[in-house]
Amino acid sequence: MPLDHERLVVYQRAIDFVAWADEFMESAKLKGELRSQLERASISTPLNIAEGNGKFSIRDRIRFLDIAYGSALESAACLDVARARRMAVSERIDPGKRIVEEVVRRLVRLREALEARLAGKDSSSRVGEPGIDDGFSLFELEASY
Repeated sequence: MPLDHERLVVYQRAIDFVAWADEFMESAKLKGELRSQLERASISTPLNIAEGNGKFSIRDRIRFLDIAYGSALESAACLDVARARRMAVSERIDPGKRIVEEVVRRLVRLREALEARLAGKDSSSRVGEPGIDDGFSLFELEASY
């Protein structure tokens, strides 16, 4: 039985990017600081999605999604640097960028949905007080948009 975060499409796509990035770094022979930065940023994205999904307060969930968002953008920037340094051509980088773009879009939508719950504007909340965990999972929230 999968854990809640494993059912999130955004988490699954972030894991897809980790696999893509590993293969890319090997084939492009990325070395040094750029490789290290891409490794850390790509891994940080799903780790923060998972950790945030396990938090009880909405504010904590948002904070971890924000960190995941920043890491995803950092991953995209690493790919831009690899292109600028001619370590790889656009055709090789573009598939990874598309995965990151999807992850970023999904993170933004999840964050917006959580903000709506926090503000009490989401009619799908099951328990009344905004800011108090109402027993929902991010999986349920992701499925609602």
